[in-house]
Amino acid sequence: MGEGTLFSPFKINGFNLKNRIGVAPMTRMSSPGDSIPRQDVLDFLVRRAQNGAAIVYTEAIVTDYESAQGYPKQARLTTQRQIDAWKPVVKAIQQEGAVAVMQMFHCGRMSWPEVNPAQRVIAPSAITPKQDNRMTGAPYPVPDAMTQFDIEHVINGFVETAKGAVEAGFDGIEIHGAHGYLVNTFLSSYSNQRTDAYGGSVENRCRFARQVIAAVRQVVPRERLLLFRISNWAGADLGVSLFENKDEWQQVIKLLSAEPIDAISVSTDGYSKKAFGTDQNMAQLTRAVTDLPIMICGRIYDRASAEDALRHADIVLSAKSMLLNPNWVADIRAGKELPVYEAKEAGVAYTDTPLP
Repeated sequence: MGEGTLFSPFKINGFNLKNRIGVAPMTRMSSPGDSIPRQDVLDFLVRRAQNGAAIVYTEAIVTDYESAQGYPKQARLTTQRQIDAWKPVVKAIQQEGAVAVMQMFHCGRMSWPEVNPAQRVIAPSAITPKQDNRMTGAPYPVPDAMTQFDIEHVINGFVETAKGAVEAGFDGIEIHGAHGYLVNTFLSSYSNQRTDAYGGSVENRCRFARQVIAAVRQVVPRERLLLFRISNWAGADLGVSLFENKDEWQQVIKLLSAEPIDAISVSTDGYSKKAFGTDQNMAQLTRAVTDLPIMICGRIYDRASAEDALRHADIVLSAKSMLLNPNWVADIRAGKELPVYEAKEAGVAYTDTPLP
């Protein structure tokens, strides 16, 4: 097949991507100890770079040892041992001509007190998801509404994790502001009912995210990427729109775009779905109010869907297809007929089964 847009180069903040394809960040439970992923998980990332991805994201890295963790066996990046474990992985990804990006997050109200050293859950407001925890079958505990001390402490956790990523040699850092985790819950009135400077208006609800970005940018050299991920859906309370309408979404995107970030990554449950009752999808609504590069993820599974997604975005990210098919980039280059994987098929990411 002809190369088309998908296999054309793209430049982002000095980085020349060889194509428009990336390995999406995925939550994992892969650390046998010391918050370092298993070797096969690290090798998986290198293989995807070898197999043609232009961007390779880590799994989501939790940002502190107090209250950030939401799943057992998650990875961190704040100790020298953890940094040293990632250094050869980052170098190997880069040697394959790919860009290595570390994604970091705080799980917020979707945390588990049992796996957090502080044994507490924190969130902008003392509001639980309506949905039970899918892994335990039990209701989520009521979180502590964050104090100013908590807010500053959590921001420092993002900063310290970003420092670890810089030391490990990552080309970029992404702040996870999607899927109902902590940063996302500040942005959404569904989970943020504060009456102080962090709640109420859209600008106030964006304050925490903007403070995280500003603090992290201070420790991330300008020649490295700083990215922000956002979504209108959450991992708990599926089907709920986290933003009230198109105007609110676009106001948030405008405010984020004014910060020193290099791209916005939009996670969807279907890239082509019309959003907020309009005739436009999430990428189109985002593109209308920002000049930043846009990454898009959500049911992009073959050559046709990837090329179609690039009509309104700049880079496509694959999660399940990239996880389950080592040859996905080659297969879409060849225009092969490929399946749409469902969430239950990606369960390998949460087990001790070696990744393909």
